[in-house]
Amino acid sequence: MFKSKNSSPNEPSPVHGAAASEQDCTGMHITLNPSSRATSPSPVGVGGKPGTTPSPTPSANPLSSPFALHHQASAKSINNNNSSSNNKAHSKPSGKGGGEAGTGDGGKGGKKHKSSDEENDIIGELIGDYGKWQFVMTFLLSLFQVPNTFHIYSPTFQAADKSFWCRRPAHLTDVAVDRWRNVSGSEENCRMLNYDWNALTSAQLSMSNFSLPKNFTDTVGCGAWEFDTQDNLGNTWSSEWNLVCDKEYLKNVAEMFFLAGVATGGITSGVLSDRFGRKMMLFISAVLQSIFGLALYFADSFEFYLVLRALLGIVSVSVTYAGLILAIEYVDGKWRTIAGMYNLFPLPVSYIMISGIAYVTQDYRNLQLCIGLPGVFLCFLWFVLPESPRWLLCKGRISEVKEVIRKAAAFNKRSLPDNLDKLLKPPVDEEETAAGVCELFRSKYLRLVTFCFLCIWFTMNLVYYGLVLNMNSFGGNIYLNSALAGLVEIPAIALAMYIINRTGKKWLFCATFFAAALACLCAAVVEGKPEFLAMKITFVMIGKFTISAGNTIMPVYTAELYPTAIRNVGVGACNLAAGFALILTPYLSMLTKIEDHLLMTLLTAWCIFGAIVIIFLPEGMQHHEHEEHDEDKEIDTQVAA
Repeated sequence: MFKSKNSSPNEPSPVHGAAASEQDCTGMHITLNPSSRATSPSPVGVGGKPGTTPSPTPSANPLSSPFALHHQASAKSINNNNSSSNNKAHSKPSGKGGGEAGTGDGGKGGKKHKSSDEENDIIGELIGDYGKWQFVMTFLLSLFQVPNTFHIYSPTFQAADKSFWCRRPAHLTDVAVDRWRNVSGSEENCRMLNYDWNALTSAQLSMSNFSLPKNFTDTVGCGAWEFDTQDNLGNTWSSEWNLVCDKEYLKNVAEMFFLAGVATGGITSGVLSDRFGRKMMLFISAVLQSIFGLALYFADSFEFYLVLRALLGIVSVSVTYAGLILAIEYVDGKWRTIAGMYNLFPLPVSYIMISGIAYVTQDYRNLQLCIGLPGVFLCFLWFVLPESPRWLLCKGRISEVKEVIRKAAAFNKRSLPDNLDKLLKPPVDEEETAAGVCELFRSKYLRLVTFCFLCIWFTMNLVYYGLVLNMNSFGGNIYLNSALAGLVEIPAIALAMYIINRTGKKWLFCATFFAAALACLCAAVVEGKPEFLAMKITFVMIGKFTISAGNTIMPVYTAELYPTAIRNVGVGACNLAAGFALILTPYLSMLTKIEDHLLMTLLTAWCIFGAIVIIFLPEGMQHHEHEEHDEDKEIDTQVAA
């Protein structure tokens, strides 16, 4: 909610230079959803001239959960896309009786609702909502999601389970593995018979009629292990640091360290992005991501590896966040929603790419080197990508804004007006009413929406990443499964983007959960039956397709049901709920070791739960107490002005 302040269009900008840079942009946002808030009429200046409200820049939400970053950025684009075109007051005459410019309402002072297609700000009018310049810039920014996805998904191959057994003594290495495991009693892989193996020769053990005394049952824990070298998995965390038996849980700890880093970075990345700029935060994080990613190649201890994974998580979330927000702020109007959503496309493509890289390398170190190098080349985009012109305008850095606008307009072949300095005015004395978490429970409507979305975001992330990050536990070829999982997500995202604005989101969203539940249930039925492995993988991919479509719809639907003033807080709370789910996902693979059907059965139950919760949500935002309070404050402010 902004406090209105009139200014004549002919007046010079009251904020310049260093003074302008002192302004805080964190309290500003540009709303997107036309159903969430009516566009306020432009206040009238002296002599019946329309007042001007400089276009604010969207702020970054400091609350961000691990892999819900794409969700938050997409939801942020919804928050940005409803920007009222207050800067149009510079060029449009006011209506009769000082009403809204161009409305002809006269003294009635009624509000006019605009669709997102009609709404933009002064920067959008100067360089266009979306043109060749925006396409190139947003495409380049989407490339930053590739190394991010690589680092997120790499444990699927680096931490893959390998067959192992107690190591053979040095003088018995020529004994067949199966024979050794049979004689030593190491079928369970963690313990073996406590026998003096130095007293035996390989020739004795190789004899088919040789066996230890039947009454010899004393066992001892294995001190070292051997791993299968013919499984097409190569060297993994397990074989490098003997993460088996009582140390197997450390693989999940490594995942947890990365997610803890993501959660930590999510808390600070939004604030730093608002303070120092989207571009600066993006490239500092990208450089650090490349450093930490390549340092993992040289890590020679598991403890050092854990620390680097945590640091990698911290900077990876900042790369994701700053890149997506920058892409959204390059465009205007309805394209903000689209720009936020098509940044999801590099994710499935990256799944396919890393599957191929992992198959070729078959070594966790070489894989780490391959996925760490692309980030180095992306750092050179510093010389190509400009800072967000909307953020620069918010900070009062007019000369830099003009430079970006001139280059963008020339690339888009648009002419600029001569009075560019007068049109580019930074925000003046604008504040946002502080909205805390308590605001999410202020009315019955908000309590319903908040409770439902907390459950839905938790469920979505648990199911989506429960499928994505546990591909190595479903059986079959891990590389083929991962590539197929990425392949089916591409049409899922495209389909969701196509129909999201052509039908009601509620029942489409609900249908994706029910369809995913049915697919997971079918996969659970055939679980543990090798003859139905292909059928099980097919059901898993159907579940991945449907839940990916729901994953695209969720942030858009969430942002639509929250009012503008508390939308950031609502999305942030949902992201925290998603974070709790992500912390649990590394441990889901352990369920198959308890019972074959347990993992898919659990995912089925959660899908059904999510679908049922969606039924209680409204199709669109309803008029409620919080909205009335905001409107009263706006009217009071305009009257006072």
